[in-house]
Amino acid sequence: LHSNLQNCFYTLLHLEELLTNTIIMKIVKVIGSLCLINGATSFAPSHCTTSTHRSSSLHADVAEAESDVAAITTDPKEAVKLFGRLAEKYIMLDSTAGMCCYSACSDCEYREPGGGYRMADQSSARPKWIPCYDHREFGSGKEHTTKWSTDIFTEGPAVTKEEFVERVINLEFAPPLGGPFLAKSAAAIEDESAAAALFDILAGEKEKLTRFRMGKEMKVISGGEEGVTWNHFSTALGAK
Repeated sequence: LHSNLQNCFYTLLHLEELLTNTIIMKIVKVIGSLCLINGATSFAPSHCTTSTHRSSSLHADVAEAESDVAAITTDPKEAVKLFGRLAEKYIMLDSTAGMCCYSACSDCEYREPGGGYRMADQSSARPKWIPCYDHREFGSGKEHTTKWSTDIFTEGPAVTKEEFVERVINLEFAPPLGGPFLAKSAAAIEDESAAAALFDILAGEKEKLTRFRMGKEMKVISGGEEGVTWNHFSTALGAK
């Protein structure tokens, strides 16, 4: 009996040792796994964050460079020298406006719902608009040909950048409505960069600017209106 009890005791000790070792191994494995996970976590995000940061920085630099190229800034005085050469005192607007007398008649068919008038045309004491059309004619017989269409496109429907700059510079200047005031005697253009920038705005990536495209792009600059005013023009050239 004593011998059997002794054997059972040793067996229990052996089992306890095995059980203890098994539990310790499991604990070691769990701790090892946690260490690996923590190590990977601490390494990977740091690496990814750095890579992401570098990538974002690169994209930001590229965007900034592109913005610098795309951004146009012009001295307002240089811009007004161009505007005063291109703008006109007269513009034709809505051919459907008819022969309104503008006397606030209550039953006038040419009044807008808000009370304003549909204007057939407008005039100003000083050059105010660069019309977005080259030629316009109403059924009443009234017509208008813009000076930019005849004085820039003198030899055909398209001009190169050099031709555009030269012909714009040679246009007659008149102090326009809007922008810093310049007397005619002070409006000579010595720096051609503003005229060159205007060509780039109108022609885009094209080597030549057509009469049709110039009218179309000016319509964009004007926000869909029939003529480009100083506010439109100065905004396009970054002359604010």
